[in-house]
Amino acid sequence: MSHGLRRPFIDAEPLRTSPAFRRLLIGRTVSVLGGFMAMVTVMYQVWDMTHSTAWSGAVGLAQALPTVLFGLFAGARADRGDRRRIFLFATVGQGVCSLLLAVQGFLGHVPVTGVLALLAVHSCFGAIGGPAAGVFVPRLLPKEQVAAGLALNQVSSQAMMLLGPALGGLVLGWAGIGVCYLLDALSFGLAFYGAYGLPPLPPEGERSRTGLRGVADGLRFLAGHRVVRGALVTDLAATVLSMPMSLFPLVNAERFGGDPRTLGLFQSAVAVGGITASALSGPVTRLRRPGLVMLYGAGTWGAALALFGLLTDPWAGFGLLLVAGAADTTSVISRSTIVQTHTPDALLGRVTAAEQIVGQAGPNLGNLRGGLVAGWTSGATALVSGGLLCLLAVAFVGTSTPELRQGARSPGGPAVGATPDVP
Repeated sequence: MSHGLRRPFIDAEPLRTSPAFRRLLIGRTVSVLGGFMAMVTVMYQVWDMTHSTAWSGAVGLAQALPTVLFGLFAGARADRGDRRRIFLFATVGQGVCSLLLAVQGFLGHVPVTGVLALLAVHSCFGAIGGPAAGVFVPRLLPKEQVAAGLALNQVSSQAMMLLGPALGGLVLGWAGIGVCYLLDALSFGLAFYGAYGLPPLPPEGERSRTGLRGVADGLRFLAGHRVVRGALVTDLAATVLSMPMSLFPLVNAERFGGDPRTLGLFQSAVAVGGITASALSGPVTRLRRPGLVMLYGAGTWGAALALFGLLTDPWAGFGLLLVAGAADTTSVISRSTIVQTHTPDALLGRVTAAEQIVGQAGPNLGNLRGGLVAGWTSGATALVSGGLLCLLAVAFVGTSTPELRQGARSPGGPAVGATPDVP
């Protein structure tokens, strides 16, 4: 196949040029698959033990709180030590927690608080390892391949997001809770293998200060770097103002008679659009203005959701949600490219932690906002108003941050508009 025919598809060059990245991606993909299988399992187990929506909601809280509370401190720690060693430690911790969940799944008789406590500790190790892993792609790949590497990460995650819950449900029905948790524990073995062969990855430049001072340095960088700040604000605006997932059941009941088939289509359309955009991301990852791509992607996400709120044809709605999912994925790839190519290595752990906090808090707050607005008005009103607010917020960020629109990634040197290496 000619090079020209390959160009529309995802850029696989990092897999060919970097064996270390290839091993890391394989381990990460298997671990993400195990994680989604475990997520279905813990939701099933907690509901089976309690039949309480409050306890089911506590599962999300046990996952999100460690990242929100400890993420920046974990990022500061990652900016003081060998990121490879920190990631390996966190991976072992997550594997042990999954193994303990498997043991309680086989033995039973563990209270729901014990299950949630193990899940929270598991999430603490994830909060430790996430900022350390944030430096892997820009340290393993040349700068011109960073966007392609992030796109490969994105497409693997989205594919596992579709496959993992379905496979988890099948294993649950076939072998039970303990086996699902055990498979998740084994998946961390591959993640450990993927990272074990990496070279030491200490920070390049001034190491983070300890405690609150290191966190404050990271926040100072975020406040002062207009491009990175604009990227994170854009993502936060898109998720907080227009996250649609909590509204789908209500809109389905209001507009489409509550048919479960249309509800299933709506919930899968965003993911299918995202996977399609990742698979066809080759041209996007080669563009030299990722900030402009991100702004257009976030704006298209808001516009598509606003139009979806006005429609009564389910197939047209399905098409708009495909567009929304594709736009969101394009925006996410571009945002990650901006963060990882504009942030000095010595600060990348803390900035990655902030990105993870935005990724955890934004969708949850967005679903809460959507539910509250829908309770006061209607599901369609919540969708339309959220999409329009997202468009306005993206327009404001774009007009007030010209560096975000104009800055190009420089393959051979620092990004245009980058600030000094340390606060």
